[in-house]
Amino acid sequence: MNAFIQQLPALIGVVIGALGSYVAIVRGDRARFHREREARWEERRLEVYAEYARTLKKSVTLTYRVASHLGNDPHPHPLPLAEAKPLLAEATVDRDPSGEALILLGSPEVVEKARAWVSAVMEMERFMRTEAHDPGSWRELMERQRAGREGYYAAVREDLALPPGHSGRWLTPPE
Repeated sequence: MNAFIQQLPALIGVVIGALGSYVAIVRGDRARFHREREARWEERRLEVYAEYARTLKKSVTLTYRVASHLGNDPHPHPLPLAEAKPLLAEATVDRDPSGEALILLGSPEVVEKARAWVSAVMEMERFMRTEAHDPGSWRELMERQRAGREGYYAAVREDLALPPGHSGRWLTPPE
């Protein structure tokens, strides 16, 4: 019995060490799991954010082209409204699922900025459908759309903790 009592502190040390190792491994695995899960969701949110921007930009480009045909925009590839209508319908159909994914996975700030951007784009589409020749009003709508896009990208960068990026405003030479 005396030998057992002499070995008892070493045995207690081994048990405490084993428990400590177990706790450290479990906590480390849990932390790694949470980090990996967060990284997966950030990647998925980035995909959703980029897809929404791509589908919305498709509508924007079509409105630029039709506005060019009407004499409101300097886009180099004018497109008559009659030819653009099916393309605009397709762009709108493509935009809906990406908008739903954005609502599902996006932060409230990003979703709000996306709403502002798409509202400006829809206003451009309405203006274009009137077939009006009013370059001044068109420029105002373009500025609203560009500000909406800039706000959307800024909110995305903030949500994903990305560094500030380019405004996306390209200066074009005057005609």
